[in-house]
Amino acid sequence: MTRLELHGYRFSVYTRIVRMVLHEKGLEYAYREVDPFAETPDPALHPFGRVPSLRHGDAVLYETAAITRYLDAAFPEPVLMPPAPLAQARMMQVISIVDSYGYWPLVRQVFSHGVFRPLEGEVADAKELEAGLEAAKPVLQALDDIASEGLVLDPRRFTLACAHLAPMLDYFTRATEGAEMMGYYPQLLTWLYVTRERACFRDTLPDLGWPKFTP
Repeated sequence: MTRLELHGYRFSVYTRIVRMVLHEKGLEYAYREVDPFAETPDPALHPFGRVPSLRHGDAVLYETAAITRYLDAAFPEPVLMPPAPLAQARMMQVISIVDSYGYWPLVRQVFSHGVFRPLEGEVADAKELEAGLEAAKPVLQALDDIASEGLVLDPRRFTLACAHLAPMLDYFTRATEGAEMMGYYPQLLTWLYVTRERACFRDTLPDLGWPKFTP
C-alpha cells in the first residue's frame, strides 16, 4: 500500500480528528510533528502553514474535512459515511457547526483558558472562559438536537461527524465548567460516554497529564 504521511501538531484537535479516522480504519501512517504557531510555520505541505496535512503517494491534501472524506473514500472499510442522503447532510452539518461555531468557544476559550494556559504557566483570562461557556450553549444545543434525531451522533454508529466532534468535546470537558455544562445536553452526553470508550478515541488521547473528563 502507498505510504500515508500525516503532518500535524500534538495539541491540535484537527490533527487528532484525522488520527481518529486513520485509527478507526486500521491504517498505518508516518507522522511528522509541525508547530503551526512557530515564528516561521512549515509550509511544506500546507500553503497557509497550518495543520494537519496528509501525503498519500504524490497527492497532498490539507483541510481536515477534505482529508477525512478522502480517507473514507480511498479506504472504504469500515465505511464512515452514512448511506442515507439526509444522514449525510446531517453529518456535514455537524462538521460545519463544529468548525464555524464550536471550535473557538470550546477549544480556544474554555479549554485554553480553563486548562491549557494554567498548566503551561501562562496567564488565563476568566472573561474569555465565561464568554466561551456562553457561546458554547447554542452550539451544544444544536448538536444535542441532532443527536436526539438519531441520524448521526448515534452511539451505535461511528461516522466522520463523530471523529470531528469528539476531540473538541474532549478538550471542552477537561475544564470543570465544561464538564458541568454537558449535563444539560443528555443525548450529546450519552454519545460522548460511548465514544470515549472507542479504541480510536483512547489511542489518540494526548497523554499530557491534563485533567480528564469524569461524569
